[in-house]
Amino acid sequence: MLGLAAPLLHALKSAGYTSPTPIQTKAIPAILAGHDLLGVAQTGTGKTAAFALPILHHLAQRPRPAPRGGCRVLVLSPTRELASQIAASFRTYGHGLGLKVATIFGGVAPGPQLKALAAGLDVLVATPGRLIDHIGSRAARLDTTEFLVLDEVDQMLDLGFIKPLRRIVGQLPKQRQNMFFSATMPKEISTLAGELLNDPVTVTVTPAATTVARIRQQVLLVHAADKRDLLAGLFADGALARTIIFTRTKHGADKVARHLESAGIATAAIHGNKSQSQRERSLEAFRSGKVRALVATDIAARGIDVAGVTHVVNFELPDIAENYVHRIGRTARAGAEGTAISLCAGEERDLLRNIERVTSHRIETIDRRAPAKALSGVMPRTPGPVAVRAPAGVAGDGGNALARLAFMRSVSPVSAA
Repeated sequence: MLGLAAPLLHALKSAGYTSPTPIQTKAIPAILAGHDLLGVAQTGTGKTAAFALPILHHLAQRPRPAPRGGCRVLVLSPTRELASQIAASFRTYGHGLGLKVATIFGGVAPGPQLKALAAGLDVLVATPGRLIDHIGSRAARLDTTEFLVLDEVDQMLDLGFIKPLRRIVGQLPKQRQNMFFSATMPKEISTLAGELLNDPVTVTVTPAATTVARIRQQVLLVHAADKRDLLAGLFADGALARTIIFTRTKHGADKVARHLESAGIATAAIHGNKSQSQRERSLEAFRSGKVRALVATDIAARGIDVAGVTHVVNFELPDIAENYVHRIGRTARAGAEGTAISLCAGEERDLLRNIERVTSHRIETIDRRAPAKALSGVMPRTPGPVAVRAPAGVAGDGGNALARLAFMRSVSPVSAA
């Protein structure tokens, strides 16, 4: 497939991959040919494999010892979660190549990271802040790096990483191959790409700020004071088997998680105030089905890659319209279908209009005070406790949950396993 080395093809077959995605079809040959690459693509399009596979092919074809204190491949990521997932992909695709892969990010003890660096790495996946710390202490050197990948560049700039990025790039050799991925391409990012890339091949798979057609999008008009009770009421529908709920703030995420827990819905929260171990436990509980709901902030939005997410609920609409695209992109991945439900209070109407303008998509709007038959084409079941265990890959539809909202004032808290 696409001229990749036999060990990589064997690893892909073992992992159940059968055919490349559009971005892989376009990007892999260009990277194999040695070109710099500018990729405009959202998460969920298969872009990690699009850069990991050809890089691993080059490493397999040109074996050499990993440089002590440094790395042959450097991948920069905006979040700890995304860094961990990228590293896991390199290990999966490169199984059998005997390569050393490690992650570097904040929130954990530096000892294991220093030990891995000292031994030398083939692939290093890092967040900019902690890597700068190691460069400053001279524990990390980048003068032997052959490949640089910047992933989710727009989010890195949103998080204020522009100066660390420039400092890191200044430590790299001029002779290297660069890959640059962003879901959006505003002027600032285009300027940065022009500085870092040498005559790149440009691959655009999903136009900036467009939503996936397989996601059923709905907006529920509500009073702000009713949001938490209405959210808990949604879970009366067993179709919400594995649901991510987005809030604007860390404090708000904790409040929503506590409310759902008090309603008997197994819930975890993930945001910047959580330690790395807490974040990893929450994600694992969500992946395994131990919790049915995961409450997150936008910082974590692009770092969550969990199979079988049936629903995304925007408890609050994002201030930045593009973040809506990244939030709802947590569902309908790998060809599945999904549902995105947004709770919109009166003061958020301007945000809703801006989302529709940026995405060029008119979102189905439902007034919770409308008759039940107007809320859904499916008549609601009798509201009541529902016990659900989230199976891997399950898909569902939020229609019944929306229909039942007409009765929410009379619904008692529900429970879920």
